[in-house]
Amino acid sequence: MEPSNTLTQTPDASRTPCEPNARGGVLLIFLLANLEFPVGLTGMPSKPRIQFEGARYHVINRGNYRGDIFSSEGASESFLRTLAEAAQNYGWKIHAYVIMRNHYHLAIETPKANLSTGMHWLQATFASRFNRFRKVNGRLFQGPYKALLLENMEMLCRVVDYIHLNPVRARVLAPAHVGTFRWSSLNVLRKKGKRPAWLEAHEWLEARGGWHDTPEGIAAYEEYLAALGNDDAAQKQAGLEKLSTGWALGTPAWKQALAREYAQRARLFGMGLEKDELVEIRQAENENALAQALKAAGRQEQDLQTRPRAQAWKIKMALELRGSGVPVNWLARRLHLGKATSVRSLLSRSRRNKDHEKTP
Repeated sequence: MEPSNTLTQTPDASRTPCEPNARGGVLLIFLLANLEFPVGLTGMPSKPRIQFEGARYHVINRGNYRGDIFSSEGASESFLRTLAEAAQNYGWKIHAYVIMRNHYHLAIETPKANLSTGMHWLQATFASRFNRFRKVNGRLFQGPYKALLLENMEMLCRVVDYIHLNPVRARVLAPAHVGTFRWSSLNVLRKKGKRPAWLEAHEWLEARGGWHDTPEGIAAYEEYLAALGNDDAAQKQAGLEKLSTGWALGTPAWKQALAREYAQRARLFGMGLEKDELVEIRQAENENALAQALKAAGRQEQDLQTRPRAQAWKIKMALELRGSGVPVNWLARRLHLGKATSVRSLLSRSRRNKDHEKTP
């Protein structure tokens, strides 16, 4: 196994996820997690990863400039062999995978907190083999990779469905033939005696439909998946089109709590976060600031919708939140104060009045 070249935030193994801390807050995954800063192929630190034992992820990457890196059977076979080595070396459970012409999807569970180290090895090793075979140099993938943390088994099931339906959604084959796509884990699961030890199915089969990990259970899942592939409305209701975006997949409350912990470490370590990650983190911080302001004022969420809009206590709250960096547009919407331009005028007038009162 390749050694890890990382800076790691030491976990507090004495606590459990969501255990209340001494300040009455919530101690989340991060206090159990290893938060690593892997060194990328260029020698510069790549994006830090949220890691903890038993974490599940939807991992995605594309060819550089969306190039068709898997256009040949040899490339796809080489990637699968390298994935198998990574899974065995790092003890991963692979719940699903699919290899398309210019990208791949993986549903990974990490019994040890080692996604960063393992993915670095996987991509670096495959890129080296790919380039050496073709006698070329250069960057193979568009970036390190994207890893969306999954909240629970329900979310894992949805991601597994999404991964297996990828060839159908890309119109490579019809829904009725979803299990025949060669470079999909479903194609391997439906064949007797050809499954690698690292490919797991029993947990999500049971959770998805109460099916057993047997030929009959796989057939029942394939039938369910074909029906889902034929039903655009059902796919939309399941949110399949949103399972490749963001940085974490789960309920809003879980993501907001997760984002608050992530934001603290982002400030501490100076993380370079992507735009969608920053948006969610900032939204979570704004919501947290509002919740604290409401509590301090002895108000409830529903009080924000009372009329008139520009009540004194709301203007005072808006001034305090604006002072901590909350955007005016967000304040206008969440505090039900009207248009952002009106809120700017209200805040400006309130500041002038406040300054005037201080003047002797």
